[in-house]
This record gives sequence, C-alpha cells and structure tokens, in this order.
Amino acid sequence: MATTGVMKILDFKNIKTIKRIIITIIGFTVLIIGIALIVLPGPAFIVIPLGLAILASEFLWARRLLEKIKNTMRRQKEEDNHGREAE
Repeated sequence: MATTGVMKILDFKNIKTIKRIIITIIGFTVLIIGIALIVLPGPAFIVIPLGLAILASEFLWARRLLEKIKNTMRRQKEEDNHGREAE
C-alpha cells in the first residue's frame, strides 16, 4: 500500500514538475544575484547570463532573452574591433 503512494508521487509527470520547479528556483536565484551584482562588486555580466541560461533550459522567454543578449554582445565586440582598426 505504501509502495503505491510512493510510486504515485514519483510518477514521471510529477518528477518533471519537480525538476521544473527546482530549475526555476535556482535560475531566478542566480539571476537575482546577478542583478544585485550590478550595484555590488562582482561579475554581474557573467552571473546574469548564467541565470538566464539555467532558466532557458525550461522557458522559451529566457532562451529568447539570452539570444538577444548574445547578439548584442557580438555586435558590441564587432563595433569595438572595427573602432580599433580605424585608429
């Protein structure tokens, strides 16, 4: 009887939901720490994308935002490289 209850709790759908909740908590925690590091001493530019990458494993909006950040960073790097060539 107790085994049936455990098996019901460990049902695939429940495990998937629990995994999603854990990833959400960890991702938002890392993201909030990254946002705090904008005003505190620390590598916010590393921690914020890390939090988004964790969230992107479960959420499409985070994946899209992470792609926008990556594209912005690439464009900025290209502009910096072109600026140095002009000097």
